[in-house]
Amino acid sequence: QVQLVESGGGLVQAGGSLRLSCAASGLTFSNYHMAWFRQAPGKEREFVAAISWSGGSTYYADSVKGRFTISRDNAKNTVYLQMNALKPEDTAIYSCNARTILRNYWGQGTQVTVSS
Repeated sequence: QVQLVESGGGLVQAGGSLRLSCAASGLTFSNYHMAWFRQAPGKEREFVAAISWSGGSTYYADSVKGRFTISRDNAKNTVYLQMNALKPEDTAIYSCNARTILRNYWGQGTQVTVSS
């Protein structure tokens, strides 16, 4: 059974930092491209960042470029999202995604709230 479990969310003031983690189990982690998405209240889910299976390639939404960093540790089956210079508009539920051509899995999400 595949599980993706996010952690590290919370309440932070604008300008602060948080580091999200997503621990994967039940799959061969190093085969999967990993990504973070977020969904704010009343809005559709949007892409935040992605990292290739090897970690050699990363991709970011324009809204977080330069502030967020995605990374992975294949030995720990974990993907991270370091979020710096947080803004109130970053408030959302952040979910991790694991995918290959044939498989696509989602975590339950972790709440990030940025106060102004």
